[in-house]
Amino acid sequence: MNRIKYFNYIKGKLVALAANIDISGKLNVLDLHTHSENFYLNFFKELFGWNLENANKIKPNVEAIDLIADTPEKVVIQVSSICSKEKIESALNKQLIKDHNDYCFKFISISKDASELRKKDYKNPHSIIFNPLNDIYDVKSILSHISSCDIDCIKKIYEFIKKELGDEININKLDSNLAAVINVLSKEKLDKVEQTPTVDDFEIDRKITFNNLDSAKYIINDYSVHHNRLDKIYSEFDKSGGNKSNSVLANIRMEYIKNIKVKNDDDLFFIIINNIQDKIIKSQNLEQITTEELELCVNILVVDAFIRCKIFKNPNNYKYATS
Repeated sequence: MNRIKYFNYIKGKLVALAANIDISGKLNVLDLHTHSENFYLNFFKELFGWNLENANKIKPNVEAIDLIADTPEKVVIQVSSICSKEKIESALNKQLIKDHNDYCFKFISISKDASELRKKDYKNPHSIIFNPLNDIYDVKSILSHISSCDIDCIKKIYEFIKKELGDEININKLDSNLAAVINVLSKEKLDKVEQTPTVDDFEIDRKITFNNLDSAKYIINDYSVHHNRLDKIYSEFDKSGGNKSNSVLANIRMEYIKNIKVKNDDDLFFIIINNIQDKIIKSQNLEQITTEELELCVNILVVDAFIRCKIFKNPNNYKYATS
């Protein structure tokens, strides 16, 4: 297995974990949070070599600090599903932080993007070491760090996550129609857009607005131009029998249905992309392809499913095809 497949497996698992935490209304949130603390305790041991302990073992029901590493790192960490400036400043204000002001404070957002938090200034009354740009983590920043690691490090992280979160990649993989379409699409000259329009941009914009897609709209607008190209691939694909294109679209729709309880529509859109990509990576028949090419092709597949009414709700009288 190459580093791309290791990395994409890690990415899929961390994104799925964050999504499960974010929609944990029907779960025992306290238990889930405790599990996340223990997961990140061991995960950061593997990734950064920090000799962390759960702070509750040192002092029960401790506030502000979830994980702590004494010598030589001197790191204190708060693990939180709440991602806000107020949450961080509340932690920085605690007495326990005052008692550890020669440590470095780090904040891990386990379910939300924390990019905006890194740009803010914080009240730090006890002057603990804390640089928002470097000391606030989320899934995206963690993945960025992992992507720069060497193959041995990535493999070690992969092995850890496989043991913690399950679903080992089976070496006896099966062929999938998803991968078969990706193999064909990846050979297309995607920088050349066919001149004849096949979709109604106004109708697509109506559906984007109807589903409150703020971030995903950029992906949809960028890749909707490939609808006609994919339509031709599906037509050729189905000539081999079995109406295989339906199985591809049904697979994408199933990911939408399984994750439909995700409250934020943008998050749902990107979860579908990540899960479909994970399925493709696990396919026996996937040809050698770079991460960037795979992400590009998966984006095209999911956007096309969005246009074809397979995922997300349709506004009244929605007609995506031009006359």
